[in-house]
Amino acid sequence: MNGILDLTPSGLYCSNGDFYIDPWRPVKRAVITHAHADHARFGSQSYLCAQDSRALLQARLGREANIETLDYGEILPVNSVNISLHPAGHILGSAQVKINQGGHVCVVSGDYKTDRDPTCSPLEPLRCHTFISECTFGLPIFRWPPPEQVDNEINAWWQINRNQGRTSILFAYALGKAQRILAGLDRSIGPILTHGAVEKINQCYRDLGITLPKTRYIGELGEKDLPAGALVIAPPSADNPTWMRRFPERSRAFASGWMRIRGNRRRRSVDRGFVLSDHSDWEGLVSTIAASGAERIMLTHGYATEMVRWLQEKGYDAKAIPTAYGDEVEIDGKEA
Repeated sequence: MNGILDLTPSGLYCSNGDFYIDPWRPVKRAVITHAHADHARFGSQSYLCAQDSRALLQARLGREANIETLDYGEILPVNSVNISLHPAGHILGSAQVKINQGGHVCVVSGDYKTDRDPTCSPLEPLRCHTFISECTFGLPIFRWPPPEQVDNEINAWWQINRNQGRTSILFAYALGKAQRILAGLDRSIGPILTHGAVEKINQCYRDLGITLPKTRYIGELGEKDLPAGALVIAPPSADNPTWMRRFPERSRAFASGWMRIRGNRRRRSVDRGFVLSDHSDWEGLVSTIAASGAERIMLTHGYATEMVRWLQEKGYDAKAIPTAYGDEVEIDGKEA
């Protein structure tokens, strides 16, 4: 594919290092960019990830998983290549994989974002010859508002609901998005409750030194004990009649980059949609690709074909490569 990586039925493979990056099926050696389920699959014999990703990966794969780690920027020689992991700004512990083979550098971005996020290390732009970039939101329509603006919108919505005696239920993916939202909440408004899937990840973040507001697992409370005007953070899978019946007076919202398209809010049947993503928007993608200085750009996920066409018109050597996953498949924490 580019002399360093090949696309195989199991995903991206480096033959000289004998490892796969975010493989689609169990392999001998897997280098993992981050702990979301569409990038970290069960069953491989060994895993390599960034240090801050270990606890999250262990929580997903189980204690029996063989996981090794690197600090950001640490170089690991493997046969004739050097591997290093660098911050991607996507979620806690997310990493870009940099492979140096005889002076030729290939970078696999994994998922990344350029927006501010107090719960993870910011994206580190990397110079390389080949850049394999995600492009989940690779259309010009996807442009994110400032994160501070979204924080203010969420807090204002919560305050209005509290004043009117409603529970605010905000659906967000349990790993990464939920914690980013928590970090921006005005905790003086009222109590914050969490679904079990969110609270499990919250504890991992706290154990790794990330400051989050006080939360309480909603499963500890009976229906009569629910505090009035609380904010509840839950994964989208919790939006079902059985789980929701404990909140007779409620307002429902969803936080996602897909809320940039008005029709998605209607399809979700929620009262509010907040445009907040853990992926880069169009401008973030374009600026990151330009900063790489790469001679060859390969795009995957999302609107790869459309963005490749735009890059080619700008003079880039660009192509799309397939993925085993769709653009937004909720697989135990898949987010957008």
